[in-house]
Amino acid sequence: MSEAPADKAAKQAEEAVEEKDIVLYEVAGEDGDVAIVTMNRPKYNNAQNGAMTYALDAAFQQAAFDDRIKVIVLRGAGKHFSAGHDIGTPGRDIDQSQERVSLWYDHANKPGGEFLYVREQEAYLGMCRRWRDLPKPTIAEVQGACIAGGLMLAWVCDLIVAADNAFFADPVVRMGIPGVEYFAHPFEMAPRIAKEFLFFGDRMPVERAYQVGMVNRVVPKDDLQRETLALAERLAKMPRLGLTLTKQAVNHIEDLQGKRTGMDAVFAWHHFAHSHNDLVSDNPLAGFDAKSMAKSQREQGGSKGGGDESA
Repeated sequence: MSEAPADKAAKQAEEAVEEKDIVLYEVAGEDGDVAIVTMNRPKYNNAQNGAMTYALDAAFQQAAFDDRIKVIVLRGAGKHFSAGHDIGTPGRDIDQSQERVSLWYDHANKPGGEFLYVREQEAYLGMCRRWRDLPKPTIAEVQGACIAGGLMLAWVCDLIVAADNAFFADPVVRMGIPGVEYFAHPFEMAPRIAKEFLFFGDRMPVERAYQVGMVNRVVPKDDLQRETLALAERLAKMPRLGLTLTKQAVNHIEDLQGKRTGMDAVFAWHHFAHSHNDLVSDNPLAGFDAKSMAKSQREQGGSKGGGDESA
């Protein structure tokens, strides 16, 4: 016998309230100069709701402002790094106001396309750019699924160390949307590979991700945390300003090649797609949720998925 709608809603509300410490922060390394930032929603494969996004921002800010910290590691608790943006858990909070960190106004009471456009300028594109420009080196420690919005979190990091069970996918073209909001695809891989990655939305195994230059190192799953921390400690021995200026130099060259302006254009097309979906299906995601997205990938021979935007 299925649950009554009221009982199901009450259960979901209870589960959402129970979530605590969705981002963890610790100091590691022999000299205490490495910050470990951990996404901690393993039950939902670290799907990113608003609460997690703003908690991540606070953790990155804490590390940036702490003079002892030289390097930041971003990891995900549980089996998967991140299943992407939260499109289906009890903690999905897209309709809620958040304490904003930019000058974008509140999205929650805005009509039509303005609702998502404003939210995603702040919480997706804006946040990712803030984290990419953080003046200290960042390392993504990826295991299992790194899907859609999860890609954005890995791609803003300067280095990616991946376990041998990691895989990557951006399946949102199935929603009629040209990739995730932080559209770094043609910079993370060659353009023709990026098109294949987007057109089919299939999972890219970690060996292929290494071949195309998206991943720096592949290590056995059981060694992932140890190897990543060792790399971070080695990096922390370099001069702080030298690391900052080198990071700025490479990021600047990417932007001269069109990364920032290209991303702005694709963000606009992304939101045209949201609005089009709303007009033809009354849903900006074309009716997809976590379960239906996972089903669509299985039917097309893609990934089984690890979480929200693919499972």
